[in-house]
Amino acid sequence: MSAPENGTPAPDFALPDQNGKTVRLSDYRGKSPAVVYFYPKDETAGCTAEACRFRDDFESFSDAGAVVMGISGDSPESHKSFAANHRLPFLLLSDTDGVVRKLYGVKKTLGLIPGRVTFVIDRDGIVRHAFSSQADPERHVAEALAALQNQPRG
Repeated sequence: MSAPENGTPAPDFALPDQNGKTVRLSDYRGKSPAVVYFYPKDETAGCTAEACRFRDDFESFSDAGAVVMGISGDSPESHKSFAANHRLPFLLLSDTDGVVRKLYGVKKTLGLIPGRVTFVIDRDGIVRHAFSSQADPERHVAEALAALQNQPRG
């Protein structure tokens, strides 16, 4: 599938978080914007740097009323350990079969490494910004914050 484009509805999904609770994107529709970021793997250098940057800027996301969700193919148990090791205050969702990754058109880099793409979705469930960069994981946070600041607050 191709990635949802700006101005189009974000595909809904239901995935388990690091505590085994099912999280649906639609649970936030009408309530808050969402930052959904896909990353390759827990505890790898780039993914840890990205997650820690989201953690360090978490207050800015909260101030914008946004929920942050990281998605990878790792298990809920792996996510729980990753979140504890790095004091991550946001949701980590397990897409072990890659269905949501495909739904969002997140392709593999060099055909091997799961892609790194961030989507900013407004409170109405519409994609407002997408950013893809395997090589610059920390920039995903700046891109997401800038996109949130350009959205009207409801």
